[in-house]
Amino acid sequence: MFWQALVAARDLGRLHEIASVLIRYGFGDMVRRMGMANSLERAGRVLHWKQADELAHLEPPARVRRALEELGPTFVKLGQVLATRVDLFAPEWIMEFGKLQDCAPASSYAGIRQQLTDDLGAPPEQIFAAFDAEPLAAASIAQVHRARLADGSEVVVKVRRPDIVPVVEADLRWLMRLAELAETENHELRNFHPQEVVRQFTLSLRRELDFASECRSSERIANNFAGYTDQDTAPPSAIAKAPDRTTTGLPTVPPAIIVIPRVYWQWTSERVCVQEFIAGIPGRNLAAVDHGGFDRKILARRGAHAVLKMIVEDGFFHADPHPGNVFYLPGNRIAFIDFGMVGRLTEERRDQLIRLMLGLVRNEPERVADVMLDWTGDGAVDEAGLLLEIQTFADQYYGLPLKQLSLGAMLNDLVTILREHRIALPADLALLIKAFITLEGMGRELDPDFDMAGEALPILEQSLRARYTPTALIKRGWRSASEMLGIIADLPHDLSRLLRAARRGRLEIHIDVTHLKHVGNQLDGAANRLVIGIVVAALIIGSSIVMTVPGGPTLLGLPTFGLLGYLGAAAGGVWLLLSIWKSSRADRE
Repeated sequence: MFWQALVAARDLGRLHEIASVLIRYGFGDMVRRMGMANSLERAGRVLHWKQADELAHLEPPARVRRALEELGPTFVKLGQVLATRVDLFAPEWIMEFGKLQDCAPASSYAGIRQQLTDDLGAPPEQIFAAFDAEPLAAASIAQVHRARLADGSEVVVKVRRPDIVPVVEADLRWLMRLAELAETENHELRNFHPQEVVRQFTLSLRRELDFASECRSSERIANNFAGYTDQDTAPPSAIAKAPDRTTTGLPTVPPAIIVIPRVYWQWTSERVCVQEFIAGIPGRNLAAVDHGGFDRKILARRGAHAVLKMIVEDGFFHADPHPGNVFYLPGNRIAFIDFGMVGRLTEERRDQLIRLMLGLVRNEPERVADVMLDWTGDGAVDEAGLLLEIQTFADQYYGLPLKQLSLGAMLNDLVTILREHRIALPADLALLIKAFITLEGMGRELDPDFDMAGEALPILEQSLRARYTPTALIKRGWRSASEMLGIIADLPHDLSRLLRAARRGRLEIHIDVTHLKHVGNQLDGAANRLVIGIVVAALIIGSSIVMTVPGGPTLLGLPTFGLLGYLGAAAGGVWLLLSIWKSSRADRE
């Protein structure tokens, strides 16, 4: 309690801001249930409970979105992460979360300059040949300035906002408190593991605050695309039109089809990063794409192939490939920027994904159901009902030509089934599905005839075949054999320890049975209540005897010890009744 008091005192100002915004947007009940009101009132802070009237007409998704915007960078980022959880929220909520824009007024240049001086070791005008004090863009966590190096290279300098970390850390502490409350008070929300969602969000946001980590992700993806070619999407003439940066007299090297900005590590750290400036057409500016003579069909296919490669082959992908993070370059090339949010897939997860996608595209509901049951983990699921709904879902697309299948619509229908069955996706898959849906939307904007299912099918089939080539099978077999040999090598030592423990009488067998543990807890609680009941009865009988004995101290004309015994018995009785009531209420829920 002392530690919680220190935390509350440290975050008191921010707590007052959060509570005021929540009340204004009609979430006063949440403020009371979290205990925020009591803490603030004890500290002498006044809360205005009538502020919610002006916003009562807004629908809940809109009120939540506006409250997140007003609460600041941490909550805006949370909303953007929740926009990826199509398995948890209905489409109207996802649409509102998708409106959250990560933009903010620029910080004063004096503060930015001082921080850059500390991080770079010298003022920016001494490090760079030119530095634009006016930011290109300003987001909630950082802002970006354009600069030029001594060799003439154009770069962007991304700077973390001064003093943003204490605010973010205070917000994360209160978010975890809210998640704990949600799991305690709401049994339906408990199925979606809000504490785990906040824990994953905390890790993601702390990584995003570390620009060096973002740059490492950028370089990893750049290395994965080294030597990448996708020549089937364009005639050779399209590649030839791209500008060539090679020095005169050297062999001509075709420019990279997928461009990832170069990182200048000598000036990159946790609070600042310097990267190559991408001079291209932003993904949102389709009019400029047409004016520049780009081939929309090629751009759509190349973007799809690039993201599919990141997901299926590499298992490390850009988790937010929206138009703001994509640029189109001459030669129908594509550049990706901003790797603050990346997704990771294990080999097992990639296998599940490939089986799921092939099941969707080939209309094989049993394959889809098997993967979804793998994702449920240990949670209770109505398997028969789930299989029936997936079969009904598959029948909607039966016999449709591949070009008429919308992979995004199919995934949306699939996550609706998950949501209805209270199945929460693992965090990596939630990011993945959101990336797929965003990718198909971008492809359709570029090319109305874009066929995501047709583009994905050959890549998925090729990846599936690659997992069963002799080389891949030998590699997996060797890995399994190595693990088995390790177990066999440790077996004599493990048996020796087991026998030694048995000889000494210290051999213990632990069986963890969830239902038995629950029964044990109930028996323990019943025994505690029985003991309290016996103590209460003894106090009543003893006090009654004391009351009949003359002499001794008195209080209000009654024997003091007898009166104290009755008061203790009354307190124990009240506790006993409350305990029984709470236990009955929990059983009903």
